[in-house]
Amino acid sequence: MRDIKVASRYAKSLLKIAIDENSLEDLHKDMQFVNNVCSQNKELVLLLKSPIVRTDKKSAILNEIFGKDISKVASSFISIILTKKREGILSDIAASFIDAYKIHKNIKTAQVTSAVALSKSQKDGVIAILKSTNNTESVDLTEVVDPAIIGGMILRVGDKQVDESIKRKLTNLEMEFDNNLSISEL
Repeated sequence: MRDIKVASRYAKSLLKIAIDENSLEDLHKDMQFVNNVCSQNKELVLLLKSPIVRTDKKSAILNEIFGKDISKVASSFISIILTKKREGILSDIAASFIDAYKIHKNIKTAQVTSAVALSKSQKDGVIAILKSTNNTESVDLTEVVDPAIIGGMILRVGDKQVDESIKRKLTNLEMEFDNNLSISEL
């Protein structure tokens, strides 16, 4: 929990620097790149958290991985993280920065789960509904296909969820039958 708070503070500072330097979009791409690399390479995250590996080795590794692919601002920020001995939370900082960027740009993140892949028109319809109901200009929609829900869809926006799946409706119907005493006597 403490690391997430610290990562959030670093991410907010980085966001402010990006706005001041007029490099918000470039830094957003850089942090997405850092986040993707860290999420795909758990060994790298473990290495960054390791107290056994010296800071100069970690710096050399990060420079080799990100060196030419990120901006000077992002590279300088990573150097500061290394100096402050916070390299173990680099992936958390990148994820927090992406979240802060979305809040700053008023981008809503949504996840739709359906039994089969949605068509383009269905995705566009979901995005249009989300834009109008959430008073936002942009929606980052992630699609998950889960045949276990049988049909319908589950829509999650932030901490809110609308479950209109057939599986949920069948579960509700089963609970209703279990609670109906007149039917259970038959």
